[in-house]
Amino acid sequence: MKKLQLKNLYDNFRDGKTIQAYAKIIAQDAKKLKKPINIMEVCGGHTHTIMKFGLPQLLPDNINFIHGPGCPVCIMPKERIDHAYVLAMQSDVILVTLGDMIKVPGSNGSLQQARAKGADVRFVYSPMECIKIAKENPTKKVVFFAIGFETTTPMTAVLIDQVIKLKIPNILFHINHVTVPEVMVELIDSRDVHVDSYNNQIDAFLGPSHVSVISGSKIYDKFPTEYKRPVVVTGFEPVDAMQGISMIIKQFIEKRCELEIQYKRVVSHDGNLKAQALIEQYFEKISLFRWRGLGNVPDSGLKLRDEFDNYNAEVVYRDILPIAEIEDHKLCICGDILRGMAKPPECTIFGMACKPNTPIGSCMVSSEGACSAYYKYGNLL
Repeated sequence: MKKLQLKNLYDNFRDGKTIQAYAKIIAQDAKKLKKPINIMEVCGGHTHTIMKFGLPQLLPDNINFIHGPGCPVCIMPKERIDHAYVLAMQSDVILVTLGDMIKVPGSNGSLQQARAKGADVRFVYSPMECIKIAKENPTKKVVFFAIGFETTTPMTAVLIDQVIKLKIPNILFHINHVTVPEVMVELIDSRDVHVDSYNNQIDAFLGPSHVSVISGSKIYDKFPTEYKRPVVVTGFEPVDAMQGISMIIKQFIEKRCELEIQYKRVVSHDGNLKAQALIEQYFEKISLFRWRGLGNVPDSGLKLRDEFDNYNAEVVYRDILPIAEIEDHKLCICGDILRGMAKPPECTIFGMACKPNTPIGSCMVSSEGACSAYYKYGNLL
């Protein structure tokens, strides 16, 4: 039996002939549309696929992309980055987080700059590495600065579970996990009377794939029924994206408004029930979570349950953590980009003062950010 190679798992999903075939189907179907369609890809991974493979070039003019806020680093407000910075500067703390967070600038500087000043800041690929770090440094408090959507939340929950079971006394958690459906609602039906739902022009959503592996497609059930926006949960490969776009267009020309799954090879309606149960065991919703550029989004963030306060860095270090909200640089339009109201080239500092090696806005820092995608792949458009 021929051994399966990793490239076999994605080669067919990057096949040029298949992509061109979908482009022809989309072009034919798009002629039947009565008006242009604006599709928001919620996830930053989709944004990078769209840009890297030049998909806008393959689509007719009446199919437009709106880049959504699906980048966990990009939506992190400065005051929470300041929390990480303050914690990192404590002499008894080792601050541990995922890679992209290292470079994000807060009001005092980035974690990279804190490390240059002598702070012990480490980035990991897996939260479970915190256990090894804690055991090797028993006199230090290891604070895991947890970020991400539903995709990474189970990994934090597993770490908490192990810390409690193994009775590891020197690991604390600063939780910054957020959830996708609530911000999608905010973008199309804001409860803030001053926002006017950002004058949204979103006609349909490409639903995030990895988020949906955990939560299931059920988290989008209400969008076709309550908000009249079709959702197609779509994989990250270019063929996936093209098929997902084609499925959305077919819904419009067939006068349907449904939740569909393109990414059926890994996504189900119910999702990973074991992961969901573990999340439920350790986390609960907070009434408001401030998203960078979007403001306070109801029920969109998670926190440790009160019974685990002794593991909660925000509780243990509450006397030294800043509480004031901090706005972005005046020239930065990341907020408009995250709302889908602007594209990166519209920013006056894009590619000039703001570049990947000298980022001013969060969308340029993260590898999933829209500005990073445009800077890296913009020449393909």
